[in-house]
Amino acid sequence: MAKERIITLNEPIWSEARKAAASIGSVLPSELIPLGDCIGRTLAADVISLVDLPTYETSAMDGYTVSGAGPWEIVGDIKAGAPMTRALAPGTAVRIATGAVVPEGAIGIIRWENAKVTNTVLVGDVAPGEDIRPAGVECRKGEVIASAGTVLTPAWIGFLASAGFDSLEVIRKPRVEILLFGDEIKLQGVPTDGLVRDSLGPQLPAWLTRMGAEVVAMSYVTDEITLVVEAIEGACRRADVVITTGGTADGPRDHLHAALETVGGLLVVDRVKVRPGHPMLVAKIKTVSLLGLPGNPQSAIVALLTLGQPLFNKLLGRPTKELDTVRSSREIRTLEGFTRLILGNVDGGYFEESDFLGSAMLRGLAQSSGFAVVDSGTHEVGAAVLWLPLP
Repeated sequence: MAKERIITLNEPIWSEARKAAASIGSVLPSELIPLGDCIGRTLAADVISLVDLPTYETSAMDGYTVSGAGPWEIVGDIKAGAPMTRALAPGTAVRIATGAVVPEGAIGIIRWENAKVTNTVLVGDVAPGEDIRPAGVECRKGEVIASAGTVLTPAWIGFLASAGFDSLEVIRKPRVEILLFGDEIKLQGVPTDGLVRDSLGPQLPAWLTRMGAEVVAMSYVTDEITLVVEAIEGACRRADVVITTGGTADGPRDHLHAALETVGGLLVVDRVKVRPGHPMLVAKIKTVSLLGLPGNPQSAIVALLTLGQPLFNKLLGRPTKELDTVRSSREIRTLEGFTRLILGNVDGGYFEESDFLGSAMLRGLAQSSGFAVVDSGTHEVGAAVLWLPLP
């Protein structure tokens, strides 16, 4: 087998970095799981309808189904799930429940509130086909009713249940192991003596779950090169994707680049022309992808959305969505040559930026619903910018 050829992109622009991150992934294998466990999962193949929906002509309302011209003699009842076994004779009617099968010979339904009944004689107005749901009006047997790559919502699950499915073939969740690097991390309580409270460990698993991944392990690693190498090698044996935090820059305690070289990793993207989050990276270690997030917490989330989201979409077979456009509510200036991701919210189609934008800050993230993606240069009030929502 020929050795995989990977060309490292050094400081690509934001859009190119996202494409490169997606390019190293391959759709994961599928698995058959019960329908009720499929919410949030991604369909591995098109779903073909097993039946017409509705499967039979059914009543859209409670009332009377009639045959021929009126007045009609009421001769019985039809309950949902208990269809008549004979045709309805002209000049007769039966009481019918919503969802019940319309009998052969019926021309329409007279709603309960519109019916005039004297003893067993029914009088009313009816048009041909009135309040009858035709068979197959929702879908036909053999029709594609859900496409591969669809993310299954509760509504999808309900619809596919109505079509008779008990289980579905979905893409296996990417297994992720998180390695948090740093000597200065405090795991509990108020930080003192130069330590900082770990804010990424508590939040990263939830972001990854929202992206469709499964976190299989998380550990804290001291900034020693031998320990970093050991941790990466172990994680690569257990996960499809390894995510690290910190160590992506060139400081004396930043060992990720050296560790990747030691384990034979191939850099795909090394830094991105974006603020915050510039020293992010993505690499390939044999069949495993490694995503290196910067240590500053807001920068880490920018990196997760920049490189991680396209990668996970590829692994899950999800289509790439074009970002929506919003309008800037004020003038925005961005460093020449760099894309800027700005936290905030959208109100009436206009982007309102957060008051807390420092790369080490998380208050702005907590108060925001996404990032404005702003190209370099000066953007006047009302200028169009891309909108990247949080997962």
